[in-house]
Amino acid sequence: MKKTYLIKLAIIAALVLIVYIPVFIWMFDRWNVAGTYYSHGILIPFISLFIVWQKRKELAKTNIKPTRKGWLLFIPGILVYILSALWSVYFSSGFSLLLVIPGLSLLFLGKQFLRKLLFPIFFLIFMIPLPEVAIANMSFRLKILASQIAVFLVRLTGLSVIREGSVIKTAHSYLVVEDPCSGIRSLIALIALGTLMAYFSRLSRTKKVILFLSSVPIAIFSNVIRIAVLTLVSEMYGAKIATGSFHDAMGFVVFVIAFFSLVLVGKVLE
Repeated sequence: MKKTYLIKLAIIAALVLIVYIPVFIWMFDRWNVAGTYYSHGILIPFISLFIVWQKRKELAKTNIKPTRKGWLLFIPGILVYILSALWSVYFSSGFSLLLVIPGLSLLFLGKQFLRKLLFPIFFLIFMIPLPEVAIANMSFRLKILASQIAVFLVRLTGLSVIREGSVIKTAHSYLVVEDPCSGIRSLIALIALGTLMAYFSRLSRTKKVILFLSSVPIAIFSNVIRIAVLTLVSEMYGAKIATGSFHDAMGFVVFVIAFFSLVLVGKVLE
């Protein structure tokens, strides 16, 4: 009986994958386009599969009890996909997977299976790129916020500095905070990382939530430090140095700092 259900599920899952090919192609393009904020997206499904593989023994012992309640998720998910496909709205097409997959799990495997698969399914949300309009809006707000805080920090050093929009002017130079410097790329990646770290940690549920939420201020403040340092380098060595290879190196360094800050928060919570 169990083998029969698994074969049926495999066939249905294969058909769903075929139907979703246009969405996967769109996601793959967004993951790899120049200046993407979702270069981590290609890793997400493999991480989810790894988590499922880790649970393989536990899943093998779980009783299969299919329930028709799965239709309550599967049908709305398919409808969202169809409507999104008609209007070429790929974000909601991708999001519909988060209804279709749990729906199939309930229909063929049951509630117990879904409980054990809930996190790896939910984690797939980090592979679905947000609409470009939402990204642009968030990026603008983040770069203004980061610029404001960075200017405040630079003034603490005694350096004369003013901000006009996203342009930071010092006595002998200036720094333009463009969208790539808004910090949204590291914010999205760090939230995904924080979610993963919270899941694998042995913390209580409340502390897991705190660890997850801490990824947001850590990402924002790390980017503030980056902009503040670039402002100082621009004043001391010129805008050309600040926006060259040093700029790219700082992006890597800041993400490393953010990562270890997240690890530190986890250790403190333990």
